[in-house]
Amino acid sequence: MVRAGLTTERLVRAGAELADEVGFEQVTVSALARRFDVKVASLYSHLKNSQDLKTRIALLALAELADRAAEALAGRSGKDALGAFADVYRDYALAHPGRYTAARYPLDPETAAASAGPRHAQLTRAILRGYDLPEPDQTHAVRLLSSVFHGYVSLETAGGFAHSAPDSQESWTRIVDALDSLLRNWPTR
Repeated sequence: MVRAGLTTERLVRAGAELADEVGFEQVTVSALARRFDVKVASLYSHLKNSQDLKTRIALLALAELADRAAEALAGRSGKDALGAFADVYRDYALAHPGRYTAARYPLDPETAAASAGPRHAQLTRAILRGYDLPEPDQTHAVRLLSSVFHGYVSLETAGGFAHSAPDSQESWTRIVDALDSLLRNWPTR
């Protein structure tokens, strides 16, 4: 018999919270069962296995991140949009480190195509429309922004900037300024 109150959605949200607390890598069906003080078998009516749980957490994180980014971009363009977009990713990663890691979890092609992942690329391209970049330069710029944002956030959350001046926020602001300048002066071949 399934324990009253346990739903797939509730389990996935609890798994996401667990990921933020102990790290995404540590999230398993067993760990989730301990959190609810139930037997592992009672969760299998909602989840196939730990990979299914992690996939669902990844989908949740991608959707949350895309919703926040879309909200932050509304009515903005150019450098203002770029900064708001960058801040959404950084703020989300700092507030939800496990979920942020989950958002990079490898998904099979069909699941990835149906996820909020494509919205992230669309939102990035929406920012780039303000910089008037043609293809294939727009694709190169999407990859650049993703690499810089994810790379910086990964280093920052690992403590990489905690031991030296200037403050990490100051560097972040300068990096967004530099990216804006680069996008406005995109090199041509």
